[in-house]
Amino acid sequence: MKTPLFTGSALALATVLALTACGGSAQSSPEATSATCPNGEIKFGIEPYEDPAKLKPAYDVLAAALSKKLECPVSVQVVEDYAAEVLAMRNGKLDLGQFGPLGYVFADAKAGAEPLVSFGTAEKELSTYTAGIWVPKDSPIQAIGDLKGKSLALGSVGSTSGDVLPRFGLREAGIADADLKMDYTGGHPEALLALTNGKVDAAEINSQTLATAVAAGTFKKDDFRQVWTSNPIPNDPITVRGDADPAFKAAVKDAFLSLEPADVAKVGEFLDVTPPGPLLEVTKDNYTPLFELAETMGLTEKDL
Repeated sequence: MKTPLFTGSALALATVLALTACGGSAQSSPEATSATCPNGEIKFGIEPYEDPAKLKPAYDVLAAALSKKLECPVSVQVVEDYAAEVLAMRNGKLDLGQFGPLGYVFADAKAGAEPLVSFGTAEKELSTYTAGIWVPKDSPIQAIGDLKGKSLALGSVGSTSGDVLPRFGLREAGIADADLKMDYTGGHPEALLALTNGKVDAAEINSQTLATAVAAGTFKKDDFRQVWTSNPIPNDPITVRGDADPAFKAAVKDAFLSLEPADVAKVGEFLDVTPPGPLLEVTKDNYTPLFELAETMGLTEKDL
C-alpha cells in the first residue's frame, strides 16, 4: 500500500512585475473601493497547469461570475510558473490565487496564502485526482520498479503530479533520481506528447490531463498502459492573500460558495470534475498530506 503522502526555479522580479500588465481588460477605478472591491480590481492568479491560451477563457467565465457577485472587476492572470505565482502573491501583486496542492504548501509559508474553496463534484464532495506513469502497451516496463535506466518525461519542476509525486513513487520503489533519465518537458500536455511521439520510455500523465486528452482524441488509452498511480490528491485550492482585510476574505469566500456549477464548468473540464458541482469550502487541514510530502522529500521553495 502506498504511503498517503502527496505535492521548481526562482523567477526574476521582472516576471512578477509583468503580471500587472497581463490578464483581464477591466480598469481599476478609484471610486470602486469597498469591502468587496478594496482596490478597484481583484487580481486572480492561475497556475499554468494547462496551455494558458486554453485556461484563460475558462477562468474568464468563472471570474465574470465572481465579479458580478462582488460588484468588482476580476482580472485573470495565468502566471509563468509555480514560483512566479507564489512570489506575486507575496509581493501583493495577486489578491487571489489558485495553486497546485504542493504549490499551496509554499504559498502558505512564503505568502501567507489562505485556502478558501476547491472544486466540488456533482455529489457535492471535494474532488480529487491522481498522478500516474504510463508506457506504450508493448513496453517491457511492467511496474514503476522497471524504470531504472529508462527515460521518464515529467511536467514542470515543482508540480504535484507532474514532478514530486512520480519521484516519490520512484523513491518508494528504490529508484533514485540519478537512476534514470528525467526529462522536464514544461507541462502535463508536453509530457504526454513526449510519450505519444515516442521520445521517452514513460511519462507522467495525471488523471486530469488524461481525461482532457482522451476527450480531445489526442490520446488513445488502448495504445498505452498505466504502470503506477498515486493515492488521491485533493484538488487545487483557491486562496486569498493572508494580509487581505478580513471583510474582503469573508466576502470573497461567500461569493465563491454562492456560484452556480455552470460558472465553474469550463474550469472543471480541465480538472476532470465533470459534471461539475459547486465550489466547496476547504481549510489548511485538507492539504495536510501535501505538507507531509514536502517534509518527506526535503523540499523548499527553491524546488519550485
